[in-house]
Amino acid sequence: MNSFKHPNESRVVSTDQVLINDLNNYNTLFGGVLMKKLDNNATLSARRHARVKECVTASTDSIDFLHPIRQSDSVCIESFVSYTGNTSMEIFCKVIAEDMMTGERKIAATAFLTFVALDMNKKAIKVASIVPESAEEKFLYESGEKRAAMRRKRREHSKELTQIIGLEKPWERGDIYVCGSK
Repeated sequence: MNSFKHPNESRVVSTDQVLINDLNNYNTLFGGVLMKKLDNNATLSARRHARVKECVTASTDSIDFLHPIRQSDSVCIESFVSYTGNTSMEIFCKVIAEDMMTGERKIAATAFLTFVALDMNKKAIKVASIVPESAEEKFLYESGEKRAAMRRKRREHSKELTQIIGLEKPWERGDIYVCGSK
């Protein structure tokens, strides 16, 4: 395995149309539909970078919905590895909505997802580091350590939270009112 790779080696671009079943009551693309598309693209970028059979989503760090996507739009998702840790890969995704009637293109969303590559025994494996080339890739790489530190802090908080939150069924706790109960 090379000790480094360029983001272009993991780049995945997919374009799709917006179907009526993908729309919410505002006639824009459901956020959950876009999230699934992002995860699919990011998985392929992670697998392309690590060259393994299995990569798992460790976290969806952020998804910023910047512009609504309408039925008249195509949805283009571009993803690539923007930063790596020892065993983790940060995948940057950008979503471009293109009005198919006018040709106008807008950044509709951006997202950061983190993946871990697994070996045949489902153990995390070391991944190659990134050497950015374009201005966009360099910006993402240079700000990657800051995002990685925020992920570590958020994961710590989540672990603390799991020590406090309960597993019991809400309707069996007796301290809350459930619709229809007395």
